[in-house]
Amino acid sequence: MNYEELPKVSLVIPCRNEEKFIGTFLDSLTKIDYPKEKLEILFIDGMSDDRTKEIILSYRDRLLVSVTDNPKKITPVALNIGIKNSSGEYVIILSSHTKIPDNFVLKNIETILSTGADCVGGIIETISPSDNILARSISYVLSNRFGVGNSLFRTGTDRLMEVDTVPYGCYKRGVFERFGYFNESLVRNQDIELNLRIKKSGGRIILNPEIKSTYFSRDTLKGLFRQNFWNGFWVFYSLRFAKIPFSIRHTIPAIFVLTLVSSLLLSNISFFYILFWLTLGSYFMANIYFSYQIAKSKGFKYFLHCVISFFTLHISYGLGSIWGLIRYLSGR
Repeated sequence: MNYEELPKVSLVIPCRNEEKFIGTFLDSLTKIDYPKEKLEILFIDGMSDDRTKEIILSYRDRLLVSVTDNPKKITPVALNIGIKNSSGEYVIILSSHTKIPDNFVLKNIETILSTGADCVGGIIETISPSDNILARSISYVLSNRFGVGNSLFRTGTDRLMEVDTVPYGCYKRGVFERFGYFNESLVRNQDIELNLRIKKSGGRIILNPEIKSTYFSRDTLKGLFRQNFWNGFWVFYSLRFAKIPFSIRHTIPAIFVLTLVSSLLLSNISFFYILFWLTLGSYFMANIYFSYQIAKSKGFKYFLHCVISFFTLHISYGLGSIWGLIRYLSGR
């Protein structure tokens, strides 16, 4: 495609206290293979109390960036502020917790123009920000289908395909007028909810494996547990604010944990005693199998850490989902 014919693109990036990662992300933005005069970069800062804003502004001699405050601090508010203040024909949502290759913007635009989709996106490579066995094991688990299910943008695919959601979506500006903006009541999962809303209304979302980005995973079990507990919480709690906030696959960890807890509490009845050990045994058989597969390709030093990381991921997400369901049903 002729560079003169390329449309103007707005990058909308919410951030808060990303001092540790923002420099790497900004460095990747400086290498974007897209006409600088047709690219605007909007950071929406959630009142960071570290050096995030200072670091962003230090790149002004290399990038045309703007920084707008987000007093409410939550992501969907930031996204809507950025979109409403942007001027591009296309809007790409990004995270400052990642980095992108040179052709990221161009590949998104080529894909959305050639497919006519309402939103396009690609796959993410999850890598560890720390060089230790546990941190790397967590990144492997978050890229494995046993860890994240049929989330193709995490596990990968070799072909262009229509999907329910994508990370770092590239949207036609008209999408927000047709389907609405991000739901500001959803502290998390707001992108999943918007994309499901688009799909439910007849829109199309396309995943192109040639569009790639890199995501930095949590590098401790505490960080993994905390992140996925709240991800899980917003699966069911989102029902207070949206009709279709999740897919069926997002409920599986909650079903697993509920089965374990309920069968354990009723284990004095032989059926539930058997159900508890059958559920737990089946889970760990699958866990051990997929941990072994990772260890076989990455090194057997990762095996035990993968077993623990898988369990932490699933238990935390399931517990969070159950707590979110309780809060939803109680009306709190």
